[in-house]
Amino acid sequence: MTDRPNLLLFVLDDLRFDALGGTSGGAVRTPHADALIRRGCRFSRAQIQGGTCGAVCMPSRAVLHTGLGLFHLEDSGRTIPADHTLLGEHLRAHGYTAFGTGKWHQHPESFARSFSDGDDIFFGGMDDHWNMPVHAYDPAGRYADHLPTIRDPKLTRTVERRSGSHIHAGVHATDLFTDAALRFLKGHDAARPFFLSVALTAPHDPRSTHERFHRLYDPASIPLPPNFAPEHEADTGALRIRDERLAAIPRDPAEVREHIADYYAMITHLDEALGRTVGALEARGLLDRTLIVFTADHGLAVGQHGLMGKQNCYEHSVRVPLVFAGPDVPAGVTRETSTLHSDIFPTLCDLLGLPHPPDLHGTSLIPAFADAHFQPRDAVYMAYLDTVRAVRAGDLKLIEYATDTTRATQLFDLAADPWETRNLAADPAHADTLAAMREKLVSVRSEQGNPENPFELRFWARCAV
Repeated sequence: MTDRPNLLLFVLDDLRFDALGGTSGGAVRTPHADALIRRGCRFSRAQIQGGTCGAVCMPSRAVLHTGLGLFHLEDSGRTIPADHTLLGEHLRAHGYTAFGTGKWHQHPESFARSFSDGDDIFFGGMDDHWNMPVHAYDPAGRYADHLPTIRDPKLTRTVERRSGSHIHAGVHATDLFTDAALRFLKGHDAARPFFLSVALTAPHDPRSTHERFHRLYDPASIPLPPNFAPEHEADTGALRIRDERLAAIPRDPAEVREHIADYYAMITHLDEALGRTVGALEARGLLDRTLIVFTADHGLAVGQHGLMGKQNCYEHSVRVPLVFAGPDVPAGVTRETSTLHSDIFPTLCDLLGLPHPPDLHGTSLIPAFADAHFQPRDAVYMAYLDTVRAVRAGDLKLIEYATDTTRATQLFDLAADPWETRNLAADPAHADTLAAMREKLVSVRSEQGNPENPFELRFWARCAV
């Protein structure tokens, strides 16, 4: 039996930082995530830097698996060059069996480098949860199979091809991927440490799950968030993309409540999946020797600020849950440490007793376990495509919007206004703060951005602050 801890990485799709039982004031039922938080350390200010494509999940997951900064990814994270070490690749090189199931939004070649085994692997951003096209593990890393499909057979006979070797008809993706993880745990030889990656497609839309979960949440009783708005006040450059067309514009309160109820139902389902996975670890006597990391690729608006998607720099979209639990992690601890997904890789290296690859951009969070005041950075630089840039420094946040035809500025004091409803940018009383935050935006850009990145070049050609 190995002395080195196992690793379970549980990654969700669209799970907002405040959408768990303990962080939602009880609005969402997540007993298993709540129990995991009690067993470990929760980072309440975990966030991403944003995204350089509409599918924010793609760069976000690439950052998590490489430890690189957002602006240092190739092709927004779709392709991981061979000289960028992947988390699974690093663990395999140090004796770990690496098994992956669920969503992999990067090129298949990077999955082959990351995992020595796997099953029911989904290459893509989203699909029908009930009929998910997936692949069996291919040791050669080809994953070239495609399935014919007619997207809307009532209106067309056009056949499209989607990546996959098979479909488990009528099996929800959350159950499908969890079952694959449980099969791995049942057959794994405990003499060798494992890395198990469970990457669910929930709670991403289409927001449909088992009826027993939907019955838990009555849309009529769901309160609207304090920052609900019929439309967004500034042009983000993404106000009519697919995510935003999921609900009528201007937003209808009743329709938004339905979306929120369905979102919560899917979260309770994924929480059950977490419970099943942790239960399987416990049944095999592996729980005390397994490090668990629970996080998401980004958050989601679902009606906040008049938005439905995650293509923005508000707290609801850039902040995510992040929990570490297991060996050498303190229990029942919450830290307000400013963390990014790039910090997860070096933190895991330290917890597992492994050297750091030379190309990591993140900072290990190990000091935060003992020191509540530890901060790896004093500000975070954020972006969406080439139209939005933002910086958060302490409790202050500046967001700058610059499209080819519009400009707008927002300044928020998050301590007094956590829902980001009061824009202070035009208030003369905050003119000095605005100037200081604009200076901070430029300075942190040089630290966390990349002057050669084309999205950076296009934004700053439009915006002079």
